[in-house]
Amino acid sequence: MMARGAHHDARGRKILLVYDPECPVCDAYCRSLHVRESAGELRLINAREDTAVMADITRLGLDIDQGMVVVAGGTLHYGADAIHALARLSGTSGVFGRINYWLFTSQSRSRRLYPLFRSARNLLLKALGKTKINNLRLPDNGRF
Repeated sequence: MMARGAHHDARGRKILLVYDPECPVCDAYCRSLHVRESAGELRLINAREDTAVMADITRLGLDIDQGMVVVAGGTLHYGADAIHALARLSGTSGVFGRINYWLFTSQSRSRRLYPLFRSARNLLLKALGKTKINNLRLPDNGRF
């Protein structure tokens, strides 16, 4: 992250958001995000596809079924820290932006709320009959 007050050109600076688009709530959330222009350009990455960033996530031992990933400014954020980073990078325009900002710019609030949202997501995916991504290739871990 840049020091406060530092000036930089955000053009060409990518913010990667790795998530499961087969979750309708996750997909709607991620597609509704608008990061501040000064923060960079948000790129949505399908966690179910074989990409270099997914290989990095797996190599780090992060279970993508248990948390989204944000890569911004050379730093990887996972789960509650990812949603907190997104809130800090996003604007407050519109009702969604203001609610998202209020809910997740507090790191402690993000860490309390994220497990609740993740549990609700897992129940929804189970009800929809979706399979897990299982990027860590854990045995008997194919279903929610």
